[in-house]
Amino acid sequence: MKQIPVIFWTGTGNTQMMADAVAEAINAAGAEAVVKNVSEITADEAAGYEALALGCPAMGAEVLEECEFEPFFTELEGKLAGKKVAIFGSYGWGGTYMQDWEARVKDAGATLVADGVLALGAPDDEAVAKLAEAGKLLAE
Repeated sequence: MKQIPVIFWTGTGNTQMMADAVAEAINAAGAEAVVKNVSEITADEAAGYEALALGCPAMGAEVLEECEFEPFFTELEGKLAGKKVAIFGSYGWGGTYMQDWEARVKDAGATLVADGVLALGAPDDEAVAKLAEAGKLLAE
């Protein structure tokens, strides 16, 4: 069975809820989701998978979380070429962090299976539907 890691960082639990929605869709589509907090996996381990779901909320000046997730993603970035990727996260204000993150994923040579999914605070029904679609596309 194809395994797909769902790797996330969360501060309030909102991005973890989003990770759980992606994982549920991956499992429903016939693959096996492996849900990991970013502290539980290395970039080298993550690079061993052909598809990945990555979740991180917007922090500070609309950037990825800087202590754990950004260093992990920076290390992983050079290993994303040819991989299928979905990204998601919550935010509390406007900005461009998701567009910036999408550009980094594409510039690394990965294929985004869907637009990055954003949720203002906790994911609403629309965000959950988009997360489900992204999980399904990763599992294909």
